[in-house]
Amino acid sequence: MDARLELKREQILAFRRRVGGLDERAPLTAESLRRAAWAGLQDSMPRAALLSLHARLEEVEPTTWAHPSLAQLWGPRYSTYVVPKRDFGLFSLGRLPEPGKGRERAERIAADVHDRLAGRRMTDREVAGALGIGSGIRYAAPTGTLAIRWEGARAPVVWTVEASAVDPRDACSELARRYLHIFGPTTAAGFARWAGISKRAGAAAFDSLEGSLLPVRSPLGDEWLLAHDEAAMRTPTSAAAPARLLPSGDAYFLLDGAERELLVPSDEQRRELWPSRVWPGALLVDGEIRGTWRRANHVVRVDAWERLSNQARDAVEAEAASLPLPGLERPIEVVWST
Repeated sequence: MDARLELKREQILAFRRRVGGLDERAPLTAESLRRAAWAGLQDSMPRAALLSLHARLEEVEPTTWAHPSLAQLWGPRYSTYVVPKRDFGLFSLGRLPEPGKGRERAERIAADVHDRLAGRRMTDREVAGALGIGSGIRYAAPTGTLAIRWEGARAPVVWTVEASAVDPRDACSELARRYLHIFGPTTAAGFARWAGISKRAGAAAFDSLEGSLLPVRSPLGDEWLLAHDEAAMRTPTSAAAPARLLPSGDAYFLLDGAERELLVPSDEQRRELWPSRVWPGALLVDGEIRGTWRRANHVVRVDAWERLSNQARDAVEAEAASLPLPGLERPIEVVWST
């Protein structure tokens, strides 16, 4: 008899909001920053990581993304990420290719970059141009020896660091554990896509967690949940935050394939939230994605998918007004399309 725990959509989304810190902001501390960045904060859109922090923590300021406890690197799928500095090895070495051509390429480029920099800091364009490798410089990132600093306007500055002593296999296992906690329930294939590693490496990471995984059945089929998250998954749904403006690439909707259907059942709305070009931000109201938003200077344009109550609109406008955006000369103005 199959004893898999049956999970409903509302239950899963409530769990993800809860573990992702989206229902209630936590006080700003080094530890809460680490928890907010537990699976990394994508920062490919300028200052997206800052807005992801703001959605989860109190008293976030324009410079909070550069807190001493945080660091930047080219993380999953070679995207720019802000991660806990103490977890730099997990988000780099955890994605190191398996022994073979991929790893040899990563280590060769890392060695060439190290020699070229010779202890200096330079833009990635300068280093990559001198070596003739273009964007291939990012292949060095999984060696754990390449750090970056991207301000959002100019080319990233890169420098080399000493790699963490963590074993790449252990790092990948812990990365899978982080992914399961923030994105669960999920599968090994989903982890591999998110991390940008091979399916075989993703399966091996899940196999290494044997004994700490719970088989469940979600609306998407048979999946896995961390066993210690079962109690939190069974916890009755609590009140969701009135409004959150999640930036492009935020972990809550950094999903792929059928996973998107669970979050946004409407095919038309999925096309708006995940277009083929640059993603907009997601409008989270009372625990559901109810539209998209984009910003140009001080103007935040909100495209709601349904008519929102006056109370909900007030909550969205208050959330927009609180965004810790640097360099604005005028107060935030919200323009509604619906």
